[in-house]
Amino acid sequence: EQITMELQFNSVEPIPVLNASAAFKTDSGKVFKEDVDIVPTIIDKSLSYIPWGSDNNMPYHIIDLIESDETLATCQMFNAEVCYGSGLQYNTDSCGGDVKREVEDFLLDNALPSYFLGVCQDFKHFAFCVSVVILNAEGTRIVRLIRKEACYCRLTPAEKDGSIKQVLYANWRQPVASRDDIEVIDLLDINSPWRDLAIRMGRIAGDDGKRRVRTKSRKFAVLTRVPTPDSTYYPIPYYGALFRGKWYNIKQLIGMAKEAKLKNIAPIKYQIEISNKYWDSIFKSEGITDRREQQKRIVKEKQQILDFLTGVENAGKVWFSTFYVAPTGEVQHEVVINKIDSDKEGGDWSTDIQEAVNMICFTMRVHSNLVGSVPGKSQSNNSGSDKRELYTIAQALQKPYHDLLFTVHQIVIRFNGWTGAYPDCPFIQLTTLDEHQDAKEVTTNKQNRNEKGKEERN
Repeated sequence: EQITMELQFNSVEPIPVLNASAAFKTDSGKVFKEDVDIVPTIIDKSLSYIPWGSDNNMPYHIIDLIESDETLATCQMFNAEVCYGSGLQYNTDSCGGDVKREVEDFLLDNALPSYFLGVCQDFKHFAFCVSVVILNAEGTRIVRLIRKEACYCRLTPAEKDGSIKQVLYANWRQPVASRDDIEVIDLLDINSPWRDLAIRMGRIAGDDGKRRVRTKSRKFAVLTRVPTPDSTYYPIPYYGALFRGKWYNIKQLIGMAKEAKLKNIAPIKYQIEISNKYWDSIFKSEGITDRREQQKRIVKEKQQILDFLTGVENAGKVWFSTFYVAPTGEVQHEVVINKIDSDKEGGDWSTDIQEAVNMICFTMRVHSNLVGSVPGKSQSNNSGSDKRELYTIAQALQKPYHDLLFTVHQIVIRFNGWTGAYPDCPFIQLTTLDEHQDAKEVTTNKQNRNEKGKEERN
């Protein structure tokens, strides 16, 4: 029977001889780095996919890092909620009665609030999202709109012309060995999804000049991605800089030091950063596959390092660790031992934790006063006017993301022939007391602004 358990890579271990402790940490900077070429993984003779990261688990590593830090997790949720704004709407003010009823029926059949908040989270976590449109049996109308969680989506290798034909949806956390474990979804042309769908369903003529239904499929995926400087299968989100830098690890270390102090453990004197690849190489070389045995091997290796540190204080010793040279020429060590300045011993690290939190909030583009006061004993706060402006700025910056997310809804509206309807996502603007209301909805949609202007003039 296979035993499922979490391997404990991070921990604080006492060194009794030195009256000190050592903090073991995995190196977060390696989560986006690839030291091997990514090649397609073959499922069968006709199906393969591009792994997401060298072990196909990069999205889950990213999620684990986010969930391991309360500040980062809060910032991510805040960004998703700000992107959600006042919610996705299909505006039908200029539509006839029949169209309004059809749109209302569609909205009742599809949970758009849940869908939209989900794709906003995918956008903020992974810089792309996948929506699936399902047509009726005749292929004349789109009747369902579904979100496929980005972390469970994989792309098939691109054709010679650069086009990607399919999205594979499966639980990649578990071993996937056959087609039966995978949902294969046809992917519409990333650069022109509407034209591709219209050609497939015979709405318009294809490149050969002929107009005919070209597929029996009634389910299609629409890939929406944030344009990035480096075009890859899976975009690397901007906040990847947080893990490549040092502040994420610094904040984690401060938390561990605080915990060690509260538990009356000796002060942390060493920080030991170990790459996940170091552990993988040990398991592979020694043929350890059982999770319990792997955990025992981790404990044994940690003790060997602690024994080495104990000897360092009493005699000259040298630690040998593996490394490789990245294409940039940078040397990447698998194990790094950092000695921590003991000047902070007995201190409360309040200024350091504030600095670390501010760096994380800065990287996530979230002002710390919008998600809570800056941690520490000395609290700083902004005025109500400053907070209103910060909140307005945060929501206004979601305009490009809304434009990208609206693509699939514009396809739904046009394919179903809902003339006059359009997608909109107003944001909530906090108001001042002289306006006699707490908040109001504001839209950046030009068409919606024109309609409101006509109503006000009339």
